Amino acid sequence: MNLYLVGGAVRDKLLNYPFSERDWVVVGATPDELIHKGFQQVGSDFPVFLHPETKEEYALARTERKSGVGYKGFQFYTDTSVTLEQDLSRRDLTINAMAEDGEGNLIDPYNGQKDLTDKVLRHVSEAFSEDPLRVLRVARFAARYQHLDFTIAEETLSLMTEITACGELQYLTAERVWVETEKALGEHSPRTYIEVLRQCGALKILFPELDRLFGVAQRADYHPEIDTGIHVLMALDQATALDNDTATRFAVLVHDLGKGITPKDVLPKHTGHEERGVQLVNDLCDRLKVPNRYRDLAVSVSRYHLLCHKALTLRPKTILKILNGVGALRQPEKLAQFIRCCESDARGRLGFENKIYKSGAWLTKVFNAIQTIDNQEFIQQGLSGKALGEAIDRKRQQIISDFKQQV
Repeated sequence: MNLYLVGGAVRDKLLNYPFSERDWVVVGATPDELIHKGFQQVGSDFPVFLHPETKEEYALARTERKSGVGYKGFQFYTDTSVTLEQDLSRRDLTINAMAEDGEGNLIDPYNGQKDLTDKVLRHVSEAFSEDPLRVLRVARFAARYQHLDFTIAEETLSLMTEITACGELQYLTAERVWVETEKALGEHSPRTYIEVLRQCGALKILFPELDRLFGVAQRADYHPEIDTGIHVLMALDQATALDNDTATRFAVLVHDLGKGITPKDVLPKHTGHEERGVQLVNDLCDRLKVPNRYRDLAVSVSRYHLLCHKALTLRPKTILKILNGVGALRQPEKLAQFIRCCESDARGRLGFENKIYKSGAWLTKVFNAIQTIDNQEFIQQGLSGKALGEAIDRKRQQIISDFKQQV
């Protein structure tokens, strides 16, 4: 039995890039031998074992054969005769097809280290085309290492385009598409994920609501970049610079979906796109089974982002509507998250990248003042139920009105 560290840990160790997970390949062993040593078997598709102490994953060396459609359409063969090189040959990219033995020696049969040095994402073999999930994985790796100037090899991008064209992407499960997308949103350059998917034609299939934004004109006085798709990518860049919250980045990514279905005869105006976008956001979230914490924020941002931009000019009642709508009065932390999304939208425009977002700062001050209201004051007056709620709302609106007079 021989154990080898494989995949991301080896790759990122060579790059001096931070990593937290370590995966292992076991050569020359059987499932019974690992179980006898205290390993716990998990996974239904092929044997993967958790180390009894570290809980790191150990997989038996295996080969695979395409037997159906989609990323699940494979038959796996594990046996003590399967070599490390055979196991590595089934991996997606050369930079992921390296291993390290117990002495720290690098095993690199497919020149992954050279591609790391050259900053190239290159497929290992033609078997790459058999798994449509690899289209998303390569796009995610491009997003992960974009700041290091990695590029995708032309022949690999060609294979990704072929996979897309032959219809294999439609067999990907919603869960797998979302898992890769969520990971990509957490990378250094989420916009690169979108750009790569668009470049190989996958965006149109997996995210048609986003794909149709490219080429849609906006008013140049508000959006000097004009193209809606470009604006969304610029806003996503701003969200990425503000924090690491993937929910914020997702909400910014889908905040303008309504512009994609604006009637052509009214372009470049997009009156009402906020509410039109809500249904599209919900449709996308339904299709990909997006978690509610992502959906709720994305719907709020789609519906209220323009109102947030105009906060200093709105009536107190409308300000209160925004605070209620985004859920801030029940969960105060939601307001900061919502404002970051709106700030990203406002600054995601050509020439506005460094502009201070006054609406967000003002709305935050107003909200902090509202939070100081003591409900006991009204309860002691004998108010309850609807009357209590109305009294608190009147007090909130009065505070908002006072703040507006200070502007």
